[in-house]
Amino acid sequence: MRMVPGSEPTYWCETDTPVGRLLLAGDGHALRRVHFQSGPHPMRPTPEWRAYAAPFAPALAQLNEYFSGRRRAFRLPLAPEGTAFQLAVWEALKAIPYGQTVSYGELARRLGNVGGARAVGLANGANPLPIIVPCHRVIGADGSLTGFGGGLYIKRTLLCLEGAACVADLFSAHEWPQAASGAAMARDAAVARDAAVARGAGATTGADLADPDPRA
Repeated sequence: MRMVPGSEPTYWCETDTPVGRLLLAGDGHALRRVHFQSGPHPMRPTPEWRAYAAPFAPALAQLNEYFSGRRRAFRLPLAPEGTAFQLAVWEALKAIPYGQTVSYGELARRLGNVGGARAVGLANGANPLPIIVPCHRVIGADGSLTGFGGGLYIKRTLLCLEGAACVADLFSAHEWPQAASGAAMARDAAVARDAAVARGAGATTGADLADPDPRA
């Protein structure tokens, strides 16, 4: 998958997380993209993109806090690109509280689009900022996980990490221990990463090779 660069320079970096490697992209002022690089369709930055991690420091810090269980909502400038309907759906996703889930039909009703579950599902699947804009909190009316761009295992892990009240009901007896174990590993990895940063080890990103500042 490729993204077409905008009028402003697009910066990017990659970072390892407990749910796999993520690519972050933005214009230096706002985050535009979070992509699961370990998924079936990793994103390839265009030659015009500039590898540089510094603009993403707040996002990287907040992601680590989220995975270590110390953050429930993200406070970041975002600039996703989409249709008016998609933008409305993505804004509604941000209103779903941490640790809670809603169905596609319920989300459609909240948007005043009764019967629009399918359209909401398509917009949800096109969310360019997963985790930050929590599309993983939307599930089927029957409690099924349905799809997720990063893979259902990641969706399970995120819901377990948040302690979603219905999470045990979403998984079979075989899946539940696996998902719970994945969430525990995610928290442990984030805590270990915090300790490494505190010791001065820092976090490794795919853009660390871009210094000095390419904007200079």
